[in-house]
Amino acid sequence: MDYQTVFKRYEMKYMISREQKEKLLEVMQEYMKLDQFGHSLIRNIYYDTDSYQLIRHSIEKTFYKEKLRVRSYGSSGNDSTVFVELKKKYDSVVYKRRIGLEKQDAILWLDNKIECPKQTQISKEIDYFKDFYKTLHPVVFLSYEREAYYSLCGDDFRITFDENIKCREDELFIDSDIFGIPVLDKDTILLEIKTSGAIPLWMTKFLTINKIYRTSFSKYGSVYQNIILKRELGGRAYA
Repeated sequence: MDYQTVFKRYEMKYMISREQKEKLLEVMQEYMKLDQFGHSLIRNIYYDTDSYQLIRHSIEKTFYKEKLRVRSYGSSGNDSTVFVELKKKYDSVVYKRRIGLEKQDAILWLDNKIECPKQTQISKEIDYFKDFYKTLHPVVFLSYEREAYYSLCGDDFRITFDENIKCREDELFIDSDIFGIPVLDKDTILLEIKTSGAIPLWMTKFLTINKIYRTSFSKYGSVYQNIILKRELGGRAYA
């Protein structure tokens, strides 16, 4: 399966209800279609330093943020493809570079046990990133159900709905079972708009009429602030 390896776009996030999602799906029928992954169960392993340097820097609202993760779309055996993703954000623009590898190779590479089997510009960038931060290792497992749609107009406008977002700090394996602590209320859905250009008029109109406003939200950032940081400060980890 062909897949995109380089992304440069704006990513805008909104919290919506199930009722609002159903209304939007009706409007979208004329303009959007499910993408190649369609309905998927996404597993992510986020990497960070011993002191959580990456996420601490991210939540400080700086102009430059960066994250490293492994992602799979569904279950992943040793020979199935997962994605090692280096995601950066500068001045509101998201830059994502990713490389598809067999699961076993991806994990061994990130653990510094083998060289990347695919020597590309992206693998070199990730190697530099790993060398720079020294102590990168798996810290959080994040899973969610996603519906992803692309524009029928031929541009790069995309919409995703994420729900049943769960996290944990143990059993950090990309092919493990889905369980963990809910990150959002069960009736709250994370809507993301992704585009390198303007939001279409029909989408802008829908957001305005339904009083849906953009929010600042990071899945990993939420886990760090509401679970990891609380525990480190001596509070209740799982309120």
